[in-house]
Order: sequence, then structure tokens, then C-alpha cells
Amino acid sequence: MTRPEPDSDLTRARMPADVDALDKVAYGLTFHQLAIVAAGTLLFYTAWRTLHDVVPAPVLIGAGVVLGGLVTGLALGRRDGLPMDVWLLHAIRHTRTPHSLSNTNVTADTGPPDWVDTPKNGRVPLPAPLRLPADAIDDDGQISLGAGRAAIVGTTTVNLALRTPTEQAALIDGWGRWLNSLSTPTQIVVSAQPVDLASHGRALATAADAQPHPQLRAACADHATFLTDLATRRDPLRRQVLIVHHTAAGEHSPHAGLRRADDTARTLSGLGVSPRVLDGPAVTAALASAADPYRPPRPGGLAAPDAVITATTPAPARTKRKTP
Repeated sequence: MTRPEPDSDLTRARMPADVDALDKVAYGLTFHQLAIVAAGTLLFYTAWRTLHDVVPAPVLIGAGVVLGGLVTGLALGRRDGLPMDVWLLHAIRHTRTPHSLSNTNVTADTGPPDWVDTPKNGRVPLPAPLRLPADAIDDDGQISLGAGRAAIVGTTTVNLALRTPTEQAALIDGWGRWLNSLSTPTQIVVSAQPVDLASHGRALATAADAQPHPQLRAACADHATFLTDLATRRDPLRRQVLIVHHTAAGEHSPHAGLRRADDTARTLSGLGVSPRVLDGPAVTAALASAADPYRPPRPGGLAAPDAVITATTPAPARTKRKTP
């Protein structure tokens, strides 16, 4: 019989959820919000001083009320977790950015080729060159980012609810030590991706006939039916956790990111997870899945789109001559 572990020595502290919130300067507003309100007030004051002798006062007051509402909404409004002014700037930038991109290697912007009919009304935009931050992926999993490099660690998760308070404190303490040991830019990406259980069910149904015992065949067929039914009624997801290590500014070591990834994998292995440094094919699959999570992964054994496929010429068969 095991005794319950005492939790009186644990230190509990409340942490606010909005740790990234900006500081309030005056009247519950941040400096950014006060700047927007001050700009709107200055604009209305300038218009009043300029037009109060020409335009009637009720018209200016009505325009001031409309302007005040717009400024208030711009300063206090939020959408998609962003301030309203930042969201509007992103929207304007998105509308002015070409939506059709091409992965052709364009060294210089020479304009459209001769065989392309440029539309005169501008309603059909031409594709713009696609410029990705990554240049290449090595066989060991390092991503070339122009002047820097990066390495990715894929890891599983741990369920804290199933641990005792002492174990939870130990896991959080180990996680904090790893965070405090970081000295270079590090990115943690947590995403949910769909799981194709229908293909697993079909594979089990095919393998059920090859089982040597009738009970094994029945169990395999029953599990295949369960997976197929689960894929029909549910939309199962799996959680993917990626830790990306970048090289520091001015660091000339070509394997610095990979070395930090190895250190992270060793450190996190003591927290009850299964981390591993991703190699070249695994990094390619992770990036492709991040770009299009609902497309099925590329089957193994196939070459990458830009890989050079070579084959050796088979040696001619030699025929033996019979001697009389």
C-alpha cells in the first residue's frame, strides 16, 4: 500500500493569462491607444480652427461625433486578437499583396514573358515569385535560412492531470530549467492534425486473414471495424509539437542549431516525453504538413520533388561457352 505524497511543500502561485498585455499609462489606456486618441483630437481641433468660420457649428459637431466614434473604435477595438489599427494595416497589406505565387526561381524581376498576354484592365493579376525563408534542407535535418540555420525537435506531450502534485512540481521545475537554459531564438509550435484512421482500418482488415490463429483473426477484424467506425463518426486529431532551434546572430558554426537540438532532446527526455531530432525527410514532411495539414503525407520511399534520380546500368549477363 502506497502512502499519499504530501503536497504541503509545494509552492503555488497565480499567473495572469495576459502576461503579454501592454502597460496602462493613463485612464486605463496604453501609450499606443493614447497616441491614437491624441491624433484624432488634434485632427478635430485643427479642422475646427480652420473651418469654424466657414462651416456651421452643428455640422462640425456632427463630424466630430463621427470622428470620435471612429477613433474610439480604432483605439479600443480588437479583432482576431489584434488591435483594430494593426488589423486594418494587415488587411490593407493583404489586399495589396499578390495572391498568385509561382515557385519558379526568378533571379531578377524581368516582367512577364513574351508569350503572356498582360491584361490591360488589371483584373487578372500575374503570379508573383514565391520567396520562402528556407533555401534547402540537409540530410541531417538542418534547414538553411540564408545567413542562418535551424534544426527541429519533434516531441510528444505529457498529461499532468495523471501525475501526483509532487510529480507535477518536478516536471514543471524541469521544464523551467530548460526554458532558462535557452540563449538563442527558439520557437515552439503546437498544432492539431487529422489522423487517417480509415487507411489503418483497411490495412488491419487486409492483415486479418494472414493471422495464424482464429482468435487473432477475429481480434484484428474487430479492431479494424472499430477504427473504420471511429473514422466515420468522428474527426480524430493528433497533436504535433515541434521545437525549432535557430542559430544566434553572428554565429558561424554550421552545426550550432543541431547541437542545441540534441541538448533539448536529452533534457526533455527526463520529463516523460519522447523527443527526437528530425532528419531531412522528417523535416520535409513536417514542413509540408504545416503548409497543408489536410493533405495526406507523401508515402515513404519516394524522392523529393527537386531530387535527382540516378540509376546504375545493369551489367551485361555473361554466357558460358561449353567446351567440346
